[in-house]
Amino acid sequence: MATDVGRRQGVLVAVGALVCSAVLLYLGTGPAPIPALTWLAPLPVLWLAPRVSARVALVVAFTAALAGTGNSWAYFLGSDSVPLLMVPVLILCLSLLLMLAVGLFRAMVVRDRPLAAAGAAPAVWVGGLYLMSLASPVGVMGTLATTQGDLPVLLQTAAVTGWWGVEFLVLLVPAAVAAVLAPGIATAARLRTGIAAALVLVAALGYGALRQPDSTEARWRVAAIAQTANKWATEITDPAGAELQRSYVDQIAALPDGVGLVVLPEAVFMVDEANTEALLGPFRQAAEAKGADVAVGALVRSAQGSKYNAVLGVPAAGGAPAVFRKWHVGVSPNTLSGDELAHLPGGVGLQNCGDVNFPSPSREYALAGTSLVAVPGDDEDVDGWQHSRTAVLRGVENGMAMAWAATDGKTMISDGWGRVLAEDTTGGKPFAVAIADVPGGVGPTFYSEWGDWFAWLCLAMALAGTAFALRRTPASQA
Repeated sequence: MATDVGRRQGVLVAVGALVCSAVLLYLGTGPAPIPALTWLAPLPVLWLAPRVSARVALVVAFTAALAGTGNSWAYFLGSDSVPLLMVPVLILCLSLLLMLAVGLFRAMVVRDRPLAAAGAAPAVWVGGLYLMSLASPVGVMGTLATTQGDLPVLLQTAAVTGWWGVEFLVLLVPAAVAAVLAPGIATAARLRTGIAAALVLVAALGYGALRQPDSTEARWRVAAIAQTANKWATEITDPAGAELQRSYVDQIAALPDGVGLVVLPEAVFMVDEANTEALLGPFRQAAEAKGADVAVGALVRSAQGSKYNAVLGVPAAGGAPAVFRKWHVGVSPNTLSGDELAHLPGGVGLQNCGDVNFPSPSREYALAGTSLVAVPGDDEDVDGWQHSRTAVLRGVENGMAMAWAATDGKTMISDGWGRVLAEDTTGGKPFAVAIADVPGGVGPTFYSEWGDWFAWLCLAMALAGTAFALRRTPASQA
């Protein structure tokens, strides 16, 4: 298929498409996205691809993605969670991934395969992003799917396909529109492509609309509390640690009647393994007085000098605490990771902040029959909304309610259908407090049982499309 724009006009059109996609990506993704723009962001570069040479299409897509990630550069560079050397690798990989998605889309369109093109672009993106998530020490968050975190009807797809199905849908729509509008495509092929994409989207949204709670009757009343001035791992034996502990105990005492679970942030305190009673004693008294289990985050030093990032679950009825050790510790030096689940006596699971960036242990909790997970967290202000919606997505994937309490971020409670029931933000006041009545969970989902099958399907589709494209490359399209 010959290009349909002249060289001079082509430069202007290419620059226009680049700028449009870059601006839309900048505004539609990142820590504070405008969700509607996310669906439009890839459209200009996908529209351009079959109208210019392959080289131009790839350069424009790569540059637009590179510029679009500028909304996260300051966060990446200042983050304590993302290793500095990983920042350029992450930005480069995301830019290459959009370039490859646009490249395969173009290859399919110029071979008169618009329907295959519409599916190829999101398949490449999802498959590549999945591989990145497997290689990354910090997992995945802040993707196209996360931008839709406040649209529970759309998020229900994750109960079947996992995170990746939502990701696929967000890119499928602009890819299908671009394929339908591509030059030289027969009318019948345009119709087939548009109808097929529309049916997929309608099916996903219809499933989301039908997948509603069977009952709104509350099973738990949950509170998530985070102090605005909280610091990372305050020594419990220091005066500042004792004062911080008193402030949280006072907040628990002031909660309304009926609260049965209180979640505090990650690593609020530092405590020696042999002296955990100094931390747990006052919280045990507060839990018994309020009749509520309390989940509190602490860094625990072992006698050997290592430490582990723990969630300590204090039962309201007394007895030994439930102890969860963070599974995914990233690049934290001298920090031991865990590999076991932990439950409070009532069946509430315990999890820790960055663990929600990975499929596990959320899937394992779902398969164990857990309906509610308490997740102490610690964020960096700018990523607070984004990370809380990562927790929401994990909850929908596995049919679990999530109680999220993060320093420098959000306190948030969502149900197993992805509905945010209560939310507050740290800053401007001493404490952020979210309280909600939470219905019972959905139970293990199809995704819980079968895992990342959809991501592997996307990888297979991407490889098959690439093999088809490489098998016969028209000389005029090189």
